[in-house]
Amino acid sequence: MTTAIAYEVLDKALRQPETDRVRIAEALIAGLDAQSDREIERAWQLEIDKRLHEIDTGTLKCIPWEDVRDRLYRNADVQR
Repeated sequence: MTTAIAYEVLDKALRQPETDRVRIAEALIAGLDAQSDREIERAWQLEIDKRLHEIDTGTLKCIPWEDVRDRLYRNADVQR
């Protein structure tokens, strides 16, 4: 879409009743959210793949949940 067409569409949209403008805005935002959601999902999948590779190759040392929980509780007691 060229800039001129975009401005024309925007101009027409802004002349619509408020309820229609709300619907238009919601539809436009939903379109952005869908793209953003796909990008976020892809970024998370890349991060998951990277971490799994680090675990599989031994470059990342996992800490058992019990140790993490105990550390959190100790730190929480110190901060009180």
